[in-house]
Amino acid sequence: MISIAIDGPAGAGKSTLARALAKKINFIYVDTGALYRAIGVKFLNLGYNTDLNCDIASVLSTTQINIKFIDGEQHVYLDNADVSEEIRSPQASMMASAVSAKPEVRAFLLEMQRKLAKENNVIMDGRDIGTVVLPNANVKIFLTADPKIRAERRYKELIEKGKQVTFDEVLADMLERDYNDSHREIAPLKPAKDSVIADTGNKSFDESLEMLYSIIKNTELL
Repeated sequence: MISIAIDGPAGAGKSTLARALAKKINFIYVDTGALYRAIGVKFLNLGYNTDLNCDIASVLSTTQINIKFIDGEQHVYLDNADVSEEIRSPQASMMASAVSAKPEVRAFLLEMQRKLAKENNVIMDGRDIGTVVLPNANVKIFLTADPKIRAERRYKELIEKGKQVTFDEVLADMLERDYNDSHREIAPLKPAKDSVIADTGNKSFDESLEMLYSIIKNTELL
């Protein structure tokens, strides 16, 4: 099986580009960030904040996360409920950053992610796919872009979904998450040593997609 790891900070275009790329080359797309967001929603629903002052292992013991692919789209189920939309809120985003720093949570999801890559040709995106989850991935790409450009993308996405947010709020949340993700002790956000750095900041979606496709084609895997 062939595995392609795409890492990078929030708003760099990982999910939309990885999903489109997977469709283009007929791979399964795995959005690992959605898994952490789902766990974040579980803690939010239980009334916890990002301090996570609770018995994390106990919460995880009663948590069930499943992925289903419906018409080629990944749907995430938390305790048998489809939370694919709920996990995209700013609150879920911040909580995802908090839970992802916990070793209990990372261990909880690690085998699920590796099993998907073992059984399928996958494009998997996240924060530590090339460094931790799939260190032997055939291709590793690290997407990046200026924080203001990434915040503008996320702001437009949230407004289109009817969310009441301001650009300044989205930018502040993104900068905070960037800091948390890159400074956590467990699997911090950073490029793998053998990854290709791809800046999407000054490129359109189509140009960015073509850039990623060219990177993979140059490896002669396809």
